[in-house]
Amino acid sequence: MDQAHIRNFSIIAHIDHGKSTLADRMIELTGTVAARAMQEQLLDQMDLEREKGITIKAQAVRLAYRAADGADYELNLIDTPGHVDFAYEVSRALAACEGAVLVVDATKGIQAQTLANVYQALDLDLALVPVVNKVDMVAAEPERVAQEIVDVIGVDPNEVLFASAKSGQGINDILTAIVAQVPPPAGDPQAPLRALVFDSKYDAYKGVLVYVRVVDGTIRAGQQLRLMQQGTRFEPLEVGCFRPQLEVVQALTAGQVGYVATGLKGVGDSRVGDTLTLERGGAPEPLPGYRPAKAMVFAGLYPTDADRYSDLRDALERLSLNDASLQWQPESSVALGFGFRCGFLGLLHMEIIQERLEREFGVALIATAPSVEYEVTRTDGREVVVDSPSELPAPNEIAEVREPWMRITVTTPARYLGAVMELVQGRRGRFEKLEYLDRGGDEGDQRVMAEYLAPLSEILVDFYDQLKSRSQGYASLDYQFADYLPARVARLDVMVNGDVVDALSTIVPVDVAAAQGRKLTVALRELIPRQLFDVPIQAAIGGRIVARETVRAMRKNVLAKCYGGDVTRKRKLLEAQKAGKKRMKMVGSVEVPQEAFMAVLKLRE
Repeated sequence: MDQAHIRNFSIIAHIDHGKSTLADRMIELTGTVAARAMQEQLLDQMDLEREKGITIKAQAVRLAYRAADGADYELNLIDTPGHVDFAYEVSRALAACEGAVLVVDATKGIQAQTLANVYQALDLDLALVPVVNKVDMVAAEPERVAQEIVDVIGVDPNEVLFASAKSGQGINDILTAIVAQVPPPAGDPQAPLRALVFDSKYDAYKGVLVYVRVVDGTIRAGQQLRLMQQGTRFEPLEVGCFRPQLEVVQALTAGQVGYVATGLKGVGDSRVGDTLTLERGGAPEPLPGYRPAKAMVFAGLYPTDADRYSDLRDALERLSLNDASLQWQPESSVALGFGFRCGFLGLLHMEIIQERLEREFGVALIATAPSVEYEVTRTDGREVVVDSPSELPAPNEIAEVREPWMRITVTTPARYLGAVMELVQGRRGRFEKLEYLDRGGDEGDQRVMAEYLAPLSEILVDFYDQLKSRSQGYASLDYQFADYLPARVARLDVMVNGDVVDALSTIVPVDVAAAQGRKLTVALRELIPRQLFDVPIQAAIGGRIVARETVRAMRKNVLAKCYGGDVTRKRKLLEAQKAGKKRMKMVGSVEVPQEAFMAVLKLRE
């Protein structure tokens, strides 16, 4: 294919604005997939994506498009996720493109994540094709939303396209605009090979598959290739493209997107962001690659069966090949045994990883309560990073603790602004600025964008649910890391039957620590099963007990067979029972169920 007839583009939008449906219609219109093989969300190939109705992994597909003038074009489309937790997938996809189709829902207008994706595309200097989607819906206001796009993003009004991904209206206009407005890829097919690895996965038969965007040169099967940063050398088994299933081709040339089956069995042999080149006569300098994703949420993952520890390690290795933002390292817990401390981009990302580990690899898991990463200055001047409550030094060894704060952007109708402000300020949020996105219509229907600074630990668990509840579902949320700021926090330990359950420890603000301790002990009293002896549940900060509850013993009625007679016989039986319970308490162990670890998440409720 002539390089001038290649177009590489992504579809970007806020969650649920119609990206995957638009991709379906483009695939259908270009005849990439036979009509009998078409299905909804064709590019969402994971069961989890179909069940939840969201895109989790960016997915590529090559479209063959014939323009009105009869010229044939190769369109490489990358469909991207919309949820803020998967923004890293979006950034990687955009780095492999020259343009982006910006989709905005005609019933909802610009949302918080819309702007976040636009800024990423503009930072990479990509050509934008703005599309107002769902124009056929009863509540659609296409003209108002189009004006909103013009006012907020600053595009030419004549460039805004109107479409319905569901019915297929306007899809051909979008493809025509992509050919006209997105520039062809720059690159020299005769130069030494340089290909950017933008994703990868493990195949049991072909080894590691690396997904590449060829910048310079040509890749063919049989060449000796090398990954420049890892230093891994291999001869590819096959070279191919996505249609959207893997399809073998003779070669991938400059500007094209495809995959290389490396045959490598070690999952650590390739990394996303690496540069693929020839072993002999290769490129002298690698491509810039990607800035590593910064994990924001940390939790422990432990196998319910201790014998499956090695299976969990293998599963994490293979999953991290497919998800470069997942971080993990071994750790051990007195309560749970051996497991891994994992870093995630957000709570949804954590939930998806846990479900994939259980479904795709068959490993049953226990997950500890999530926490954030703190920077701690010790009294001796040393700086340490703490992502697990058990690692937080004792209070007398801490000079200063700093916690991550996020810049959050909330888009909402003006009538819900008061409820949103109350929610954010109740989570220690600080107001930054307020901007009206439109000024037409009723004052309460005008949409505003409010920006705040808030601690990540406060918006981690149920903040999004509360935001949707207080705005009747109309508000949208985007957030990004701002800075580490000083915090007054302490470690809240939980003791069950006198033993500290390290997996239940949490880091909480000092001024609410006692109240949190009382809530947690009350919750655990209901969740921990009764034993044949009293089980004390205590919450402690340092060496100070701040709350206590007791799970009362199950008591057998040893006097049932006594129907009268001397009272000393009854007393003797009761004393024997008391002594037996005392012995049992000394040697007995209390099993803490999975629900107890999740109770830490529900303290605010």
